Amino acid sequence: MSASSQAAKETAQDVVAAKFFIITDGGAVRSGEERVYPLSKLKASPDNVRKGGHKPAVIEARAASILAKGIIQPPVVRPERGEDGSETGYALVTAGEGRRLALRLLAKRKLIPRGALVRCLVDETNDAVEISLDENIGREPLAPADEFGAFKDLSERQGWGAEAIGARFGVTAAVVRERLRLSAVAPALIKAYREEQLTLDQLMAFAATEDHARQLQVFETHRDAHPSSIRRAMTETTVMADDRRVHFIGLEAYLAAGGVVVRDLFADDRGGYLSNVALVDRLVDEKLSAIVDEVAAEGWKWCEKHLQYPHGHGLTRVWPKAPEFTAERATQREALRAEYGDLSETWGGVEDLPAEVEARLTAIEEDLARDAREAYAPDDLARAGALVVLSYDGVVRIDRGFVRPEDVILTPKEEDDEDGEDRAAPAAEEEADGPANAPLSAKLIAELTAHRTAGLRLALANDPDLALVCLTHALALTTFQHAPWASCLDIKASSAFLPDHGEGVKTSPAYEALESRYDQWARQMPEKDDEVWAFVVGLDTDSRASLLAFCVARTLDAVRSFSGRRAGLSHAETLATATALDMTAFWKPTAERYLSRVTKGHVLAAVAEGVSADTAQRLSGLKKGDLVTAAEPDLVRVSWLPPLLRTKAPVRESQDEADDQAEVAAVETAVASDPPAQNGEVASPDDHPVQADSLAAE
Repeated sequence: MSASSQAAKETAQDVVAAKFFIITDGGAVRSGEERVYPLSKLKASPDNVRKGGHKPAVIEARAASILAKGIIQPPVVRPERGEDGSETGYALVTAGEGRRLALRLLAKRKLIPRGALVRCLVDETNDAVEISLDENIGREPLAPADEFGAFKDLSERQGWGAEAIGARFGVTAAVVRERLRLSAVAPALIKAYREEQLTLDQLMAFAATEDHARQLQVFETHRDAHPSSIRRAMTETTVMADDRRVHFIGLEAYLAAGGVVVRDLFADDRGGYLSNVALVDRLVDEKLSAIVDEVAAEGWKWCEKHLQYPHGHGLTRVWPKAPEFTAERATQREALRAEYGDLSETWGGVEDLPAEVEARLTAIEEDLARDAREAYAPDDLARAGALVVLSYDGVVRIDRGFVRPEDVILTPKEEDDEDGEDRAAPAAEEEADGPANAPLSAKLIAELTAHRTAGLRLALANDPDLALVCLTHALALTTFQHAPWASCLDIKASSAFLPDHGEGVKTSPAYEALESRYDQWARQMPEKDDEVWAFVVGLDTDSRASLLAFCVARTLDAVRSFSGRRAGLSHAETLATATALDMTAFWKPTAERYLSRVTKGHVLAAVAEGVSADTAQRLSGLKKGDLVTAAEPDLVRVSWLPPLLRTKAPVRESQDEADDQAEVAAVETAVASDPPAQNGEVASPDDHPVQADSLAAE
């Protein structure tokens, strides 16, 4: 390197140092005072709570920031002292180790001098560990929406591109571009994100197009939807005529609003394609909103509409209750029922009832029905809400009585027994002397109740019927009350949330039926945990068995994922065979659920197996999209299932059992063909005579 080049480089280093580091005169060191140390004199503090160090990417980002803007926040240091208490000239970095490492990285790359002076804040008053801990946990990362605002300002005001912004902040250009994409999102959605109504992934999904009106339209019906659902709705260009939304609004309404249906003359297009997606969604939203208004008029605190059921919403639920009648009304209703019974008995055999009798029967029915309906308590109406959801089949599902966490009424826990029988003394053993009402020690209480637990276990083991009741009670507490602690049985039962594995799962017929059955049982469950036992005991045998079956079924998990569970999955196959599971009732090989998500080879193999080899050969020349469109109707018609959804046929009996049956059949044939017995004897299968009297005795 020439002398002039070396001088230029040193000058550049001096400029960088002068720009980014403040040089001041030394003096007396006091806590909280700024002081300048050469970079080479800064050491890592043993009191730094971050023992795992910093990730290289973090140091790179800080180095880029320092190189662009200098050190904005000076490190906090504590002067190093020798055994005699005097300063060694070095400083231990209590807070700002990442900045020190970033400076060392810049010095290593010869972008700053190794001896560059660094402005530091000296603190010997506060505890070093406390300072380090506060430095690391007292920070809140910037929200992506705030990053977007800052990046957008720099892009527009400074004219910087994604690469320039990324270089100055130590992030990749891809991250900057991702944040800048949020400029395509409507301000109302940014506001919803800041208020935590949307996740970042959901917000990014809305940025798939820059049409703010469309974004807001989709937001109205996809507030809690998966990001993939939002993205698909934003990029959707046509709607099939058999789509659930079309079933809901009616094709006539779409056409009356000016919509157009496009038909494919050369393939089964399932009734055609609706070309105006925005119009379809607007009509759906308007019709759902009208239903929401009707339901809200019932007096609910809130009412929401959804295109997919918001499973995992974290809401609790209240249920309607049977009316409580006054004594006078109860007597009146009993008299009406008696009168109705008398009239029915008197006129039961008459085909054409007199007008006055028919009118009286109708009046009694209406009178009894008027106040017999279950109803929500006024207090529950005032704090709960309703969900209006468009189901998989285009039918609206209305679920009432959901309570948001902030509206849940917390009941105080029951106080410990006043007599103190469960209170334990802190001492390990009882004193020989003491009052009769002195509490027992914790050790003795545990020992006595262990004896009782053993006895109770044996008693329950001897009563299978009661054991089933206990099992049903424990599972019901977990399934409906989320209170497994209210049972003395230590039974853990969990239910995997199946919609996590696929968006279409929660709209499948089987899942919808399970949710409906859950609601039916939940309506009957007592609100208090301690009342569930009496409820379960009070059920008849068949109802209790049905409840147990449902609770057990909720724990079943046959999902194949990366977690393995080979033995459990093998048992699931056995269970499918035992129940003769037929998935054709719950699943169809549509484009959305299967065909568009597998290879062209998979689709052709399905056609060859389910329809015919000739049909598969005829379709083999089509492109993937056209192939799926052409294959779907036939595969749905024949109810084709992929291997993962098929139920294995029952395994035939073992060869030994088959041989045994063959042997028995041969013996029976031989016995039937033997000549009649002589002298009171009966011919046996093994040709050994047996006395008739002996055979009869057996």
